Amino acid sequence: MLTTRYVTGAPNWIEVGTSDGDGATSFYGGLFGWRFRPAGPEAGGYGFFELDGRSVAGARRTAPEQGPPSWTVYFQTHDAAATAEASERARGGVLVRPADAPGQGTAAILTDRTGARFGLLQPGRLGGLGVAGDSGALCWVELYTADVAAAAAYYHAVLGLETSAVRFPGAGTYTCVNPAGEGEESMFGGVVPLAGDPVESEPHWLPYFAVDDTDAAVDRAGRLGGSVRMPAADIEGVGRLARLADPYGARFAVLRPSPREL
Repeated sequence: MLTTRYVTGAPNWIEVGTSDGDGATSFYGGLFGWRFRPAGPEAGGYGFFELDGRSVAGARRTAPEQGPPSWTVYFQTHDAAATAEASERARGGVLVRPADAPGQGTAAILTDRTGARFGLLQPGRLGGLGVAGDSGALCWVELYTADVAAAAAYYHAVLGLETSAVRFPGAGTYTCVNPAGEGEESMFGGVVPLAGDPVESEPHWLPYFAVDDTDAAVDRAGRLGGSVRMPAADIEGVGRLARLADPYGARFAVLRPSPREL
């Protein structure tokens, strides 16, 4: 599971782009207990979701021409410009060139060679999420892709990520991801083939948020205007999870980890 010990290649930030900032604040506040803190008048409406005073995500208002509301997973790099160049060499794309947010760090938006969008964050004053793995915070990420081998090769070349096959009872083989040289105990996510998946249809990174009760979270999301994309289900050795969307279409998942994962 994720921690706040950020190393190169590890997820260190997430943000939601939404068509309705006030509505998203109400939804995620009701679901996870997050509070929104504006970054200031110079930030163009950007702000931070916080849980007990610690940052759990960023949020920005997006226009229709910027695409549908969605979550973006960011990965740590010590040199955003060099990593963006590595993406292009590995047949990925650069949607937003590395740029400095005054005092916060350097960020960029890339696409991998299969079309999944993700971000880079070279830390400045913003070192990363203030909490990870706890209830209400990011705990796992998954890449849905049409070509697992190509995606694994891309992220190894660009971020140094390593993959390994893990077999879960009743769920087949799952491809796990961890930063280079950090070992399997540093696994933070997985790579999932789109073929045969019941609800995912295009390449993307999906964030998972830890909850104490998956069924209660699903019910709460529905009452707040969200939708259920995949009902709650138990995965042995993993926990109970469900895939949801907020009222504006941004996709995410919730997970109550198995006790051994806590």
